[in-house]
Amino acid sequence: MKASSIQSVVIVLLLCVSLGVMEAGAGTAKTGPGGKPTGPGGKPTGPGGKPTGPGGKPTGPGGKPSGPGGKPRGPGGKPRGPGGKPRGPGGKPQPPVKPQRVTCYNRGSKCFLKYVTCPVECPKVQPKDGKSKGCFLDCYSPKCEAVCRGRKPNCNGVGAACFDPRFIGGDGIMFYFHGRSNEHFSLVSDINLQINSRFIGLRPAGRTRDYTWIQALGLMFGSHTFTLEATRTEKWDGKEDHLQFSYDGEALSIPEGLYSEWTSPENNLKVERIASKNSATVTLSEAVEILVNVIPVTEEDNRIHNYQIPSNDSFAHLEAQFRFFNLSAQVEGVLGQTYQPNFHNTAKAGVAMPIVGGADKYRTSSILSADCKSCLFSPSNNVTGEGLLSMEYATLDCTGGVGSGNGIVCRK
Repeated sequence: MKASSIQSVVIVLLLCVSLGVMEAGAGTAKTGPGGKPTGPGGKPTGPGGKPTGPGGKPTGPGGKPSGPGGKPRGPGGKPRGPGGKPRGPGGKPQPPVKPQRVTCYNRGSKCFLKYVTCPVECPKVQPKDGKSKGCFLDCYSPKCEAVCRGRKPNCNGVGAACFDPRFIGGDGIMFYFHGRSNEHFSLVSDINLQINSRFIGLRPAGRTRDYTWIQALGLMFGSHTFTLEATRTEKWDGKEDHLQFSYDGEALSIPEGLYSEWTSPENNLKVERIASKNSATVTLSEAVEILVNVIPVTEEDNRIHNYQIPSNDSFAHLEAQFRFFNLSAQVEGVLGQTYQPNFHNTAKAGVAMPIVGGADKYRTSSILSADCKSCLFSPSNNVTGEGLLSMEYATLDCTGGVGSGNGIVCRK
């Protein structure tokens, strides 16, 4: 056979071999790590060549997890309906929550009898879980607008009294007031309202002052009194309730449970639990709202500040935030003075712990006394009156009574 013929045969054989390899490759699935099949771009695939995500779960467009039939799923693998909306039990679409409508019954408010719809982000005044933000209407705002607000004290907000103790005044300036352990001090003293505090604390060896915390609050208005306090406990247990209340000298029993409430016979004082235990809102109509929370001195705080807390006392105390609706221009008290229109805060700016003095000026003989040197309160004055300043904002009352809460009602 000639050389040229041999070369032709070899070329033909090589072409046949190449075509056979290509056909074999086309019939062999591509594999990734662990020998798992892959699709275009090297992405893993499941049965039928459908793309899969982590754990081999099927995915839909964009790599998002999908359920049976390729239907999209939401967080936690829960199925979603048309438009990606979440579904409830049984796969049924959850109906949208209808926002409540709220209004003010304070005749001096620009929102008087104007119904305002709550935001979709917080459609209810009382969220079911108690942790989500609730709908609030500022009766003193020119916008007359409902907003979302938390229901527990904001220790960095105006009117706060937290820690050992640290205040945020009506002027927005932060300051400390130490006082003394087992003594009482006026936080607010006005012509128609007195709010006192009881301090607890300790003084480790070598210190010149007490570490103190607010353990109780006492309110005086008209001829009535109200107290709330954090009960002493050796070891803190958040599953136990540590709040006690009294009205006109009689102990109040407010059942544990979210939104459990009590209203005074005169219908002007309301106490509402904002958690099943240890948190509450106290509202005195046309005067003040107080958000309170009971906490212990934590081991971390004890270590950081070297409080030297004894092993037989958790020093349960109050976090509080005050929201005033009407104050006179002459209002006094450790916190109250900061709401005076021309108040000059003496707290030294730029230091770690700006301190405001005046313990002798604001000391009272008991939790329900108005005998401090600067006290203005007189039981003969009414809760409302002329010449008062509108301060802060009002909260919502959904009982439907004009005389309850702050004159605000809600509609579904």
